Amino acid sequence: MRKRVANLIWRLMPLALAFALAFALFAGTGFDAAEIVGGLIEGAVTGNGALPNTVRWAIPLVVIGLGIAVSLRAGEFNIGAQGQFLMGSVAAVWVALRWDLPQPAVYLAAAVIAIALGAAWSCIAGVLKVLWGADEVITTLMLNFVALQVVVWITTSPLKDPLTSGDAASTSRIDSSLRFQGSGEYSPELIVLALLLIAGVWLLLERSGLGLALRLTGANPTAAQCQGLSVRRVRLWSYLIAGGLAGLAGALEVFGPAGRVVTGSTPTLGFTALVVATVGSLTVSGTVSAALFFGGLQAAILYLPIVSDLPPSGLRIIEGVVALLITAQLAAVLRRRRNSNRIPASSGEDAAESPAAKGLL
Repeated sequence: MRKRVANLIWRLMPLALAFALAFALFAGTGFDAAEIVGGLIEGAVTGNGALPNTVRWAIPLVVIGLGIAVSLRAGEFNIGAQGQFLMGSVAAVWVALRWDLPQPAVYLAAAVIAIALGAAWSCIAGVLKVLWGADEVITTLMLNFVALQVVVWITTSPLKDPLTSGDAASTSRIDSSLRFQGSGEYSPELIVLALLLIAGVWLLLERSGLGLALRLTGANPTAAQCQGLSVRRVRLWSYLIAGGLAGLAGALEVFGPAGRVVTGSTPTLGFTALVVATVGSLTVSGTVSAALFFGGLQAAILYLPIVSDLPPSGLRIIEGVVALLITAQLAAVLRRRRNSNRIPASSGEDAAESPAAKGLL
């Protein structure tokens, strides 16, 4: 019990410190801290439409965050969820606008292609890591910028809405009959899909052989190898799952609240999901709770200018400081783990696979 409490305090410490630093900054620059706190609560929970908006932002965060949790459990610091999310969005809007299919077939095709494209985008970094030792932080980060340029291209050329331009350039909106809802709030369909994904990821992580292999690889790859696991294969699976879920989140955004892809839209969603997964201690329940918290924070960012002089960028400071502190905390943990459990280059890990390990994966 004490260990769980200590772990919870350790995980929440960056959050508390970030809010303390941000509110000290706000108070020091003349803003009313009490007014800001009240606006945060009203915008996330008590205000008119606050809870629907909180859930609306929590859904993509939890879907992406669960994929990141899978990757981090395997010890892979994949920060490319933003790019994978964007590629899934591009796939979904392309299918919705260009493919003349019955409605159920559009949903199925868009979901499959979005998952496949997100997984492939993630797996580029995974292959570079497991075959040539490329740093996954650098490769996944660079792939985010490439994906952003793909979005710029698709919103200014093949699927451009002629009524938009510049930073507001976007694709045409998908047909309203394909939307899960007509407003910016959540829909019952999205909630059901999110709950199914939550249950599926929980079963994967806690009740499957692959989940055990991910945990063993992340905790001690040398020991996992001695147990007959192919560490390379497990790590690639983590990239595929993380990218697939991020791509699916992009498709849900297109068929849900967004209805299109906009240049520069949701620029921090994938990075916020990284914080969600780490604050949630890489567990399913923790990730869901953190997603609701950061979904509320996003809803409050949009609401706060109504009741306070603090601009939305002020609350972005909180998100940025949280991301910085969480990333530093996680990087330190992963660095210590890798230094203590480094796999010898000449270990011949694939040759160490046993029939039982092959059956596990």
